[in-house]
Amino acid sequence: MSIASALGLGGRKVRYAIVGLGDIAQEALMPGVKHTGNSEITALVSGDPVKLTQLGKKYGVRHLYGYDSFAALLGTGTIDAIYLATPNWRHAEFAVPALEAGIHVLCEKPLEVSTEQAEAIAAAARRGGARLMTAYRLHFEPATLDAIRRIRAGEIGTPIAFTSLFTQPLDPANHRARHGIEAGPLFDMGPYPINAIRYLFGAEPVEVVAATAVRHAEAGLGDLDDTVAVTLRLPGDRLAQFTVSYAADTVDSLILVGTKGSIEMNPAYGFGQGLAQYRRIGGRDSHETFPATDQFGGELRYFSDCILEGRDPEPDGEEGLADLAVIEAIVAALRSGHAEPVKVKQRTRRIDPDAQVQTLRTVSTPEPVNASSPTRD
Repeated sequence: MSIASALGLGGRKVRYAIVGLGDIAQEALMPGVKHTGNSEITALVSGDPVKLTQLGKKYGVRHLYGYDSFAALLGTGTIDAIYLATPNWRHAEFAVPALEAGIHVLCEKPLEVSTEQAEAIAAAARRGGARLMTAYRLHFEPATLDAIRRIRAGEIGTPIAFTSLFTQPLDPANHRARHGIEAGPLFDMGPYPINAIRYLFGAEPVEVVAATAVRHAEAGLGDLDDTVAVTLRLPGDRLAQFTVSYAADTVDSLILVGTKGSIEMNPAYGFGQGLAQYRRIGGRDSHETFPATDQFGGELRYFSDCILEGRDPEPDGEEGLADLAVIEAIVAALRSGHAEPVKVKQRTRRIDPDAQVQTLRTVSTPEPVNASSPTRD
């Protein structure tokens, strides 16, 4: 991280268009842009004119575009990068032309809804010479990076087994309830435990041992598979299990057990609060809650530093592809009813816990415009 960026002093700022003005962009990303010190919002893109008008006024942004005029924005010279927060299946629609035009892209996860579309995004970045980052905010979060550091140092011995629950009761009125599996919990929430499995083990899953999806009528989500449970096998006969759900009450936890100890995180994936570790190492128990940080501002500051300093970001398109390879194998297992191999996307680069940590203070959450949390009140 550059000194200028760290202090918010001097230097050029990366000019962003925010593409997709739903709850995650409005409540989590946009409020923290100003205090990154190296980023600013210069354009907004949405299919909702009310959002464009009100948010443009709130953030002092004059360049407002509908989705159908996105192509025109790319040639205006008013932006250097986009933060892409449209529904999952619309990522390639905006990322590909932006990258081909030399506009850098920070894309929310999953990178797309298939490896084919994600590979198209990565290819566009190569053609346009632009930088692509998949928005894995936990790659910069202090508690997560501390866990990775401890595991790599051998504090829990050889990692053997992983279990995670990530659940939230979805509001039936939310768009995620109406667009099938690509908007369901596997694609929407699954990247969190899948990515955690990969960065904690430091290895890629090779097989979906089992996958089950069920529906709960009381959740009111119609024909959507609202709960998915998965078992994965990694090299060395290590196992990882996780459950994601739109029907269950809110839970956000993981535990990794090794031959000499364990690390549990609860909460493990959330933002707006400090994440916590419960450790058993050498027969001794300890607990630590890490200070809350602005996870979205931190990942944006990191990406802007990469752009300004000519560095490739760590959670790049390859990282997004690796998770999608696992998701595709899970979908295949759900359909076949038996084990399915993962078409492994080997990583050539992994998290650097010392270089990537971000500690921006938290910011207040504003009242959203024509957007709401996906969870039931």
